[in-house]
Formats: sequence, structure tokens, C-alpha cells
Amino acid sequence: MEQARPGIAFYDLQPEAGSFLEDVLGGLSRPQKALSPKYFYDARGCELFDTICGLPEYYPTRTEMATMQARAPEMAGRLGPDSILIEYGSGTGRKTRVLIAALAPAVYVPIDIAGEQLRVSAMQLAEAFPKLEIIAVCADYSRPFRLPEIGSVSARRRVIYFPGSTIGNFTAPEAQAFLRNARALAGAGGAMLVGVDLKKDHALLHAAYNDAQGVTAEFNLNLLARINRELGADFDLSAFRHHAFYNAGAGRIEMHLVSLKAQRVTLGGRIFVFRPGETIHTENSCKYSVEEFQQLARSAGFEPAACWTDPQQLFAVHYLTVPC
Repeated sequence: MEQARPGIAFYDLQPEAGSFLEDVLGGLSRPQKALSPKYFYDARGCELFDTICGLPEYYPTRTEMATMQARAPEMAGRLGPDSILIEYGSGTGRKTRVLIAALAPAVYVPIDIAGEQLRVSAMQLAEAFPKLEIIAVCADYSRPFRLPEIGSVSARRRVIYFPGSTIGNFTAPEAQAFLRNARALAGAGGAMLVGVDLKKDHALLHAAYNDAQGVTAEFNLNLLARINRELGADFDLSAFRHHAFYNAGAGRIEMHLVSLKAQRVTLGGRIFVFRPGETIHTENSCKYSVEEFQQLARSAGFEPAACWTDPQQLFAVHYLTVPC
């Protein structure tokens, strides 16, 4: 544990670098080559994603932010005072500021895999809310890890906050397992606020993941650049192309990197062969109806208690509770 400054504690629970290599080797060895989207977020990836969130085609961030700004007081009223607010994938913390201002939690625990961004965000939040105790945890929240001791803080309940549409990166079975873990962390009487992208017109979805400026394409290709830099691979980025499409049968956007030619890539003493047109599946973004997600939450042991959406029904913020 590192005391970054009074009121901020920083815990680095990142997996060893070997986990990254093992995951990449395992993913590239599958019949359908795949890489986990959690590895998008090196420093450059964080910058690119921040840019994506402001693009005109990318509706989720601004839509969710507008919902939070309009409904945060109501959300805080349901969550109640003196909570421990635990956020998965805290990122820049913009939406979190709106919730913290309305909720005034006893402690805020941001958890993110991107360590440097987590430090900056925690410092900025400490300046904005000088009385708030912050326990920042750099960890891969998709893997089991032990939450640091909160200490002697008296809190009425634990609240899990999972904004954005990151829950959509999991398949339905993975999302159910993730929600079960979140339910266990929240504990009896706890709660969760989770952002969920809703099903909508396919053209709107396609545009959101294929922006005219090509930022999403660069974001996708940056994953290969990171593997080259950190793991010593020799991917030729010019020999791959970004491809995102809506898979109607699975109810999700899929992002892939398409090999433009026959080629070989070396990594970790192994050679991976690509055929022309073969893809690396880098991300899913599952879309749900309100009813579908509520059913998923129930299957994980939560009780859906409220749901807030925008007027266009593009995005939802679900309030889930854990029975006492």
C-alpha cells in the first residue's frame, strides 16, 4: 500500500506481466484467434478511448452522462447515505463525480487496470472532494482479487458502481459470473448501479464502432502495438485492418482485426500463422433490452429495483439490490 497523499491510499494488485503473455499466447492459439479487451488500456489506449468517448458517432458516454446528471439525486436517494462506493473500471471518473456529489459516500474505492490513469483520476477527485477518503486499487477486476481492508469507517452499505457499457464486453455466462462476484462483494443489503447499452437500430450501432475519423480503428490496432512493445512480438500493424459489425444472432457488436495477407507472427518463441481474411476477435459489446438485463441480474442473485433511461431509449442505468 502506498499513501499517495493524505486521504488517498493506492494499492497495486496488478497481475504479473506473465499473465499478459499467457493470455495472449492462449488467445492466439484458439481456432478463432482472440485477445481480451482489458488489454486495450495501456497509456495510449486510454488516450484513444477518451477521444472515442467524445466522438459524434459514439452516443453511450454522453447519453449516460446526461442520465447521471439528471437522475443522480434520485439514485443517491435510493442508495442512501454513508455508503462505501466501489467502482469497477473507474477510468477518468467523470460520471463518478456526478454520483459522488449527490451521494457523498463515506469512502470511495476506484478499481482500474490502468494504473497511471487511476492515480491521476484519484488525485483529481481528491482535489474536487477534499473530505472524501479514497482507496484506489490497481487490479484486474475480471479476475478474483482481495479488496483491501476499508478500515474503521462506519458505513451503512456497500454500493458497486459499474458505469459505461463494459458489462457488454462479457458474454452472457461471463456477465452472470461477474454479477455473482459483484453481488458477493456488495454483501447482504448492498446494491449495484450498472450501465447497460440497449438494443437499437443497427446503423446507429455500426456508426458508433466505425467512426469516420478512424479513432476506433487506431484503438483496436494499438492492442497489437502494445503486444509488440511489451511482449516482443512482431505484428505488422499495416497488415491488419479494423472490422466491427453487429452480430444480430448474438445481440452484440463484434470487433476484429483482419489479416490482409498470409503472414506469420512470432511471440514468446512461437509462430502464429494467419491466412488472408483471418481475424483476431478483440471485443464483444453485448446489447440488452431492459427486461433481458433484469433477468440476467436476477439469475445472479440481484433484485432489479429501478432503471433509468434517456428519452431515446439508447442507454440504461440499472439499480440492483442484494436481499438482506
